[in-house]
Amino acid sequence: MSGPDEDRLSPPLEHSRSIPLPRPFLPHLQVVPEDLPLSPVPTPLGRRLTDAGRFACAGLCGVSLCSLFPGEEQSSFRTGFIRGLVGWLQLSEAVLPVMEAFASGAGEEGSHSFADLLREEMALKDAAILIPQDLVSFSLRDGYYDSRARVLIRHVSGLLQVPFEELEVYEESLVKSLKGHEAEDSEQAESSQRKASRRRLKRYFLIGLAAVGGGTVIGLTGGLAAPLVAAGAAAVVGTAGAAAIGSAAGVAIMASVMGAAGAGLAGYKMNKRVGAIEEFEFLPLTEGTQLHITIAVTGWLCTGKYGSFETAWRSLRQCKEQYCLAWESVYLMELGNALVTLLNGLLNMVAQEALKYTVLSGLVTALTWPASLITAANIIDNPWGVCLNRSAEVGKHLAQVLLSRQQGRRPVSLIGFSFGARVIYFCLQELAKETGIIEDVVLLGAPVEGGAKAWKALTKVVAGRIVNGYCRGDWLLNFVYRSSSVQLTVAGLQPIALEDKRVINVDLSSIVNGHLDYMKQMDTILKAVGVKTKDCRLEDQRNMSGVFNSETMATEAGEVGGEKTPISCERNEMSESATCISSDRHSETTSSSQPDEDCLDTSVGSRGVTGE
Repeated sequence: MSGPDEDRLSPPLEHSRSIPLPRPFLPHLQVVPEDLPLSPVPTPLGRRLTDAGRFACAGLCGVSLCSLFPGEEQSSFRTGFIRGLVGWLQLSEAVLPVMEAFASGAGEEGSHSFADLLREEMALKDAAILIPQDLVSFSLRDGYYDSRARVLIRHVSGLLQVPFEELEVYEESLVKSLKGHEAEDSEQAESSQRKASRRRLKRYFLIGLAAVGGGTVIGLTGGLAAPLVAAGAAAVVGTAGAAAIGSAAGVAIMASVMGAAGAGLAGYKMNKRVGAIEEFEFLPLTEGTQLHITIAVTGWLCTGKYGSFETAWRSLRQCKEQYCLAWESVYLMELGNALVTLLNGLLNMVAQEALKYTVLSGLVTALTWPASLITAANIIDNPWGVCLNRSAEVGKHLAQVLLSRQQGRRPVSLIGFSFGARVIYFCLQELAKETGIIEDVVLLGAPVEGGAKAWKALTKVVAGRIVNGYCRGDWLLNFVYRSSSVQLTVAGLQPIALEDKRVINVDLSSIVNGHLDYMKQMDTILKAVGVKTKDCRLEDQRNMSGVFNSETMATEAGEVGGEKTPISCERNEMSESATCISSDRHSETTSSSQPDEDCLDTSVGSRGVTGE
């Protein structure tokens, strides 16, 4: 018989089924039964915030949605997200028109007021991380983690001054929790299967096993080999049935978001030739699992130290689940070796050509390439042309793989250099009208068109940042690409002249002396464009997130104000702060480092050709 005091001390069922929150916020949670599984999804924030706090949370998301995704093609996402959030926060339907107005562009100036109110909310004192965490749970409710939702959560975290690394830790713990439930359900299903098999066999043995027949027995036991069915039966039996349903829902979310039904990207390999593509496979770079993934694409290979696809990305640590795309290795090796041969063979040739021209003739040759240079370029014409075509086909195939959800229903970030960047470019073109998959993109030394019109279409596919890393003095890309294409603008040589705060142009001229340096200097380049690397300290990662993860915008400072600062960041009105990184700080590191003893010693050659 229970008295009032006993009832008061008993933990509510809804809290006992959720992830334990910090003690100051739920002091009444004293005992949680050991046989009661925990749900991976926390209690909705609407049950803990005041009316003003819930209104501010929805309002902040509505205003941010309009700021991040203003296009008409994004209106359905904005409307659907804000309507779902109003219900999730248990707000009155009367506020829905107001929130839809925020998502359509009204009240943009109120974002900081909403953020300040939320930080002062009594239930969230010193724990603003609860809001981004709750938004993650809300975004996962249908088993689909939209890349736009993650960019929004990233943005809201910045406004609330919550380090995004803390949210990534929460995402990782959520995956582990869901995987734990999945393993428990699998073990329970196997145990139930064995017990049921024994019971049925015993029953048939007692009534006369000979009358049943061997084939029927096999059929009966074979029918039990369905762990999901057994787990489903176990979920509705027993005193902890309600909690088990929550666990089963978590497993269902896991299967949808993570692509658990198949082998995922790690198990994807093209078994037969697709069109002109002969090789296409994903190689894991890390062993972790996360709610978002990163795919790196290598642009060329070279005999020796740089002969594997993973070499360039050995320091990449953008997330804990990373893959490298292995594609057309034979042709990429031919291309890399041809580039090195061309470079080494031209060093003496360029010096000899320089002696043949006077100052007057130099004015003429500034408009044309030396005949000997054009002759030497015949070495690379064929492998370059082959890789131009095959990279486009591989990019289209990559898009089809992502559309088939081999990676699950979660955000994907892409990073590539040289022809790897070209693969990504054509992948984005193929995705065209498909939104919600790609989160961030980094293209380095991309041999693709640099016109604003072509890149405008990419902004509709990518939810977050599009980073264009270029080098003005990349003479190899300048000569070879322009000689094989009629395009006058090349993304790998200049900034993209597009008025969009999501497009970030990063001048790498102080780091990259030539096209081959994209492989050799990758670690330094990744840091310069704000991508996390293996040896970064936590504070360095937070500084770099100002370029890659927060709402900042890179501009060409050399064209504004007359000061040549290759990389700069400009404050965005929707962001509390902006981080500025100049690649000048990398020049000392680059210049002081000793050249690798390999096939890529390009510093002298590139400077000689450009005449610097």
